[in-house]
Amino acid sequence: MEARESEEVAPLVVTASAAPAEDRSLPQASRRENHARDVHILSFGFLFVFSAYSAAQNLESTVNTEDDLGTTSLGILYLSFTFFSLTASSMVKFLGSKNALVLGSTGYWLFIASNLKPCWYTMVPASLYLGYAASIIWVGQGTYLTSAARSHAKDCHLQEGKVIGNFNGEFWGMFASTQVVGNLVSLALLGGGKDGEGFTGATLLFSVFLASMTLGTVLLCFLHKRDDREEPLSEPSATDDHSSVKSMLRSVVAPLLDKKMLLLVPLLVYSGLQQAYVWSELTKHVIAPAFGVSGVGGAMAIYGASDAVCSFVAGRFTSGLPSITLTVSSGSFLQMLALLWLLLKHGQLSLPPSLSRLSSGELGYVYPLLIAAVWGVGDGVFNTQLNALLALLFRRNMEAAFAQLKVWQSASTAVVFFLGPHISFQAMSLVMLFSLFLSLLSFLFLALRVERVFALRS
Repeated sequence: MEARESEEVAPLVVTASAAPAEDRSLPQASRRENHARDVHILSFGFLFVFSAYSAAQNLESTVNTEDDLGTTSLGILYLSFTFFSLTASSMVKFLGSKNALVLGSTGYWLFIASNLKPCWYTMVPASLYLGYAASIIWVGQGTYLTSAARSHAKDCHLQEGKVIGNFNGEFWGMFASTQVVGNLVSLALLGGGKDGEGFTGATLLFSVFLASMTLGTVLLCFLHKRDDREEPLSEPSATDDHSSVKSMLRSVVAPLLDKKMLLLVPLLVYSGLQQAYVWSELTKHVIAPAFGVSGVGGAMAIYGASDAVCSFVAGRFTSGLPSITLTVSSGSFLQMLALLWLLLKHGQLSLPPSLSRLSSGELGYVYPLLIAAVWGVGDGVFNTQLNALLALLFRRNMEAAFAQLKVWQSASTAVVFFLGPHISFQAMSLVMLFSLFLSLLSFLFLALRVERVFALRS
């Protein structure tokens, strides 16, 4: 029984025989430079694309208020994202990870373009297509980054887990910076009346966003193709050649038959919940009442800066499962404290007199920014560590593993967007706290199980 368990767990430190085959036609020094260069290009490409998209997403419910067009389009987007993520692994295998990245960026471009003339006939189709595009760009991103990290570790004779952590730290740190850049641009170009009424400059803002999207898409075209270097993603079988439908279903269902994935699902769900919680609930019920709608951009910039710094630092500390376990536990603990504070501050429970004084007066303006910063730390932890963990545990089926991440993240994000208007902030915060507690228990059980298997093998 133990032997069977040990076979299920992929090695966390790659051996020379397990490393991806590399193109030997290039000098070794050139190959090393290409790996780092591709990570830089990938990071900057996403910086330009998502600086525009992240800021636009934060503004949708404020700029496009007629018949709740902005909020509804986001709900449609994430439902479409969830559906297409089920088949994204097959699409990325067919397209190749680089082509998936380039094609996926076109969905974000179209969504921003639809905001230049927002109506149901432009934004709903754009949201549907963006759901498809987002599914393949994110599965392609995880696959491409992992392949580059493994090739770099092999060529430079480095520990694979450390390189994966460093590459994820760079990428997610740059990605988190999109919240800073995008929100500062919107703060500079977008004027508005009291409580966000009567916005001006929206056309100029979305035109600038469109130019940023175009630059990001062009950058992604300069990536090297890596699919010929990636190791086989699954064991060949006779049935795979008979039916593409069977192959697609297998890529969707197979990861869920793995105990490791099942134990990770609660944490994947929470990672999506906590992102939607800050986008919709925290900005609406905590930040906007303290600073007004015009101050949301500044607070989200602080959130993004905290997220970026944490992503860089967490990536540098990542070397294997023990470091991932410690980092995830620390980030979860910080978000638990933030949720408990929010429940005390905004719930039915009363704060102790000393804490009540801290949350009133001038200091009352500090605590929403502190909550945003703490939440950014947690988001940086989940982004870097979950992607590194999936890359380490699911070597043979990377696309399917990253597709599962986006399935559960996008589904839980859609739930928050649709459920938020119908329940109180206190109820949503309690749901978040319970989900975080359950996901952390499940993750710790997985970590103990994997460590026990490795102890038996050594």
